Amino acid sequence: MEPVKIAFIGGSGLYAVDGLSDAQEHVIDTPFGKPSDAITVAGLDGVRIAFLPRHGKGHRLLPTEVPSRANIAALKSLGVEKIVSFSAVGSLREKYAPRHFVVPHQLIDRTRHRPDTFFGDGIVGHVAFADPFANKLADLAFDAIGELDVTAHKGGTLVCMEGPLFSTRAESELYRSWDADLINMSAVPESKLAREAGIEYALVCMVTDYDCWHPDHDDVDIQMVIETLGLNAENARELISLLVPRLAAMPRDEAIANAAQFAVITAPELRPPESVARLRGIIDGV
Repeated sequence: MEPVKIAFIGGSGLYAVDGLSDAQEHVIDTPFGKPSDAITVAGLDGVRIAFLPRHGKGHRLLPTEVPSRANIAALKSLGVEKIVSFSAVGSLREKYAPRHFVVPHQLIDRTRHRPDTFFGDGIVGHVAFADPFANKLADLAFDAIGELDVTAHKGGTLVCMEGPLFSTRAESELYRSWDADLINMSAVPESKLAREAGIEYALVCMVTDYDCWHPDHDDVDIQMVIETLGLNAENARELISLLVPRLAAMPRDEAIANAAQFAVITAPELRPPESVARLRGIIDGV
């Protein structure tokens, strides 16, 4: 199959893409298990893209249960070089109101129970992650959002928490004291694994609520989130259509593509063959 260089990962409320042609579902098994669901490969405006619903169709997987290593490994096996991921988020700042879209630039990891690297089992590797999102890709996404009938923000820091429960008030105020702006349950390990795999990754955050810190708004509950999800998903599908031709024309970021080129520090003669085989095709240079 011809490589598919562009992929979208759908978050809560975004389980499909409109306007696809010649769509085929691919069930891919990876050394890290099966992805969240079948990956749809299809044409959109003459460009082949891949789409994967993070939580599975019908939203079957908790944030902690999402098989992120399998998801990224499967997309890499298709030839994916760029991922635009969508996520429902809570707001930690007044200016980020429900239904706003935000393209963050920084990340704080507060997850605890998730495998978050392809390395291990006898192979040690360290990849730079100072800028967790692909800045050029994020800028392109932000520019496209500006053509939608939504309020858009560029930059900001996202906290990724474990879930599935929402924050306590103390946690919400703590994150605000760190100058964090948004909170979700899915940016990690997805973004870390994409970097290890040399895939550009940008996150489009769709605000659904004010978490539980805001004195003039009800505490977040799932009914509140669901009411906003549908409206956000409509804008997300329109954004995907705007992004596809621009992504196809965008040169690859070679710094990210080669992020793991010199990452492995385990002596070659000591690398277990089965671990090398598992990483082959995912981590370049192993």
